[in-house]
Parts: sequence; structure tokens; C-alpha cells
Amino acid sequence: MEEVVEQFKETILAAGRQRQALCIRGGGTKDWYGQTPRGDILDTRVYSGVVEYDPTELVITVRAGTPLAEVEEVLAQQNQALAFEPPHFGPGATIGGMVACGLSGPRRAAVGAARDFVLGAVLMDGKGEALHFGGQVMKNVAGYDVSRLLTGSLGTLGLLLEVSLKVLPKPYAETTLRLEMPEEEAIRRLNEWGGQPLPISASAWCDDTLVLRLSGAKAAVAAAQQTIGGEEVEGSDFWLAMREQSNEFFTQSNVLWRLSVPSTAPSLALGEQLIEWGGAQRWLRSDASAESIRAAAVEAGGHATLFRGGDKNVGVFQPLAPALGKIHQNMKKAFDPDGIFNPGRMYPQY
Repeated sequence: MEEVVEQFKETILAAGRQRQALCIRGGGTKDWYGQTPRGDILDTRVYSGVVEYDPTELVITVRAGTPLAEVEEVLAQQNQALAFEPPHFGPGATIGGMVACGLSGPRRAAVGAARDFVLGAVLMDGKGEALHFGGQVMKNVAGYDVSRLLTGSLGTLGLLLEVSLKVLPKPYAETTLRLEMPEEEAIRRLNEWGGQPLPISASAWCDDTLVLRLSGAKAAVAAAQQTIGGEEVEGSDFWLAMREQSNEFFTQSNVLWRLSVPSTAPSLALGEQLIEWGGAQRWLRSDASAESIRAAAVEAGGHATLFRGGDKNVGVFQPLAPALGKIHQNMKKAFDPDGIFNPGRMYPQY
């Protein structure tokens, strides 16, 4: 694998000399996310494989080009998993793409986001140097926690070579409950239940139907089921479809907005919605203007992302405040002085 790393270095240095953009790409299953990719493709899949895995320490270190499905299979053999349920959006998804996009699935509200599971990373910067950040244990850091900073950066800071991830055991028991209720009641009940010691690991409301997943010890799941009520249903296919956005709500529209708001935010009358993460994530299908959607999200105390489809000229991500934008710009210059890594993928200026 040293030869592959050396090839990466040569490609990066040549691109820097020529000021030629590089499009860092794994399986390409999330090419649609963010601003439009541009530049010569730098394929990470040639750098693949599990570097180290210690089930007793709940840590796995893998190369960035490793297929996500392969890692999940290795973990499943030890009854462990990536607890934040990263979406694949296609059979070719890689670990590097998972970290670069920073997306989390239905369990995120219960266990944390993708960035919370990134313990360390090896990054090749614009000078062709391999930089090591973090490690294989949770610890305090001074300054920027760069390994987590890379999560969701869409490859704009450099070429991710390796990543160390915290893993967790799979739940002993799970069940899915279905309840009929309007949106306002669903938001209220989700926040009430969120303040109680109930093992709710996922929630989804749409079309006056609330679906909950309970995960944990058998006794805890059974007791919570008695408290919450509702109809017990088979849930594995449902939650897989939620993770991969393959259900009817997501497939019926060409334009999808993702709103991140406080879980207690009232109903946002903007269009058809699906509510996840205890009320904190609102998926929106709407023909409303970007300005009105973002204004409503800000008024509710959050922000809006043009997740899929639509006119990307309005900007995929919520515009940054000047001070925060300056921080982004300085980080980009520090890691990628020639501006060759996935330029404009997050914001047009960097």
C-alpha cells in the first residue's frame, strides 16, 4: 500500500503545480450531495482494507477506500456495528465517503452523529504530507479536533487516507411501534418521551403516523412498550428504507430540503414533511423559494440544506456568517494552499 500512497502524493503535487482541481471520489454514491463536483477524479478505492480491529476495545481502523458494506460485515461477525447507521445510497459507498459527507441515519438522535465516532484520521494535505490526527481512544484535545473537523468537510481539506472509528455492540432487543397522531401531538409526545428514561433509538413521523424504534435490554424495551403503547410492527425494512431514503416520501419528489431545528420547534407550514430525530430533523418537499425556507428555519432556531435536487445556484448549505466563513477559508488555505481538493463543493469561494 505504500506504493499507492506515493502515487497519491505524486498526483497531488502535480495538481498543485498545475493548479488543477482534483475530485476526491470513492464509490460516487453521494456525488449528488453538496455543490457539483469538478476536477480530475482521484479514486480512493485503490487504498482499501482493514488496518486494525480490536472488538474488545470497540475500535476499528480502516483505509478510506474500503467499502462501507465490507466494514459493516466485519463488525457484524462480532455482533458490533457503526451505531450512527451511516446511509450508503448505493452499493459502492466507502468509509472515506461516509466521513467526508458526515451523514447519520435514524439512530443519530440516540447515540450521536458520525463525527462523534471518529477517533482519529490520517490526512494527506496539499503538500503531499501525511498528517496524523487523534488516535484510537477518546481524549481531550487542544485547539481544533481535526479528525472530527474532517467529518462533513466533503473532501475540501485533503485526501483522507485512514480513519479510526468507535464501534458499539448491537442492541440485545429491538421492536418498532406505530401510533396514529397529528404532527403537533407527535412533536409534543416525542419531546415528552425524550425527557424520560425510555430506550427510543429512532423516530419518524409522516402523514399522521408516528413510528418509533425501541432498542436495548429486553426488560427495558418491554417496559417502554407498555408506557408508550401503539401497535407493534415489523420494523427492519422500514428503518433500512429510512436510512437509505428509499421509501415513498423520499422517492416522490425531485427536490428535498433538510431542516435542522430545535426538537421543540412547532410545525413549519412549508410543504409536505417527514420528521426524524425526536423532532430535530425535518425533511421537506416544497416548491417554496430557498429564501423563504431558510428564513423559516432561521426563525425556528435552525438552518436549512438543499439536500437533493433543485437549483444549486441558490447554495446547497446555509450561508455562513462572515466570521465563520473566515474560519472556513483559513482552514482551507492551511490544508490546501493551492485550492485543488474538491473546490467549491461546500461553498463556491472555497
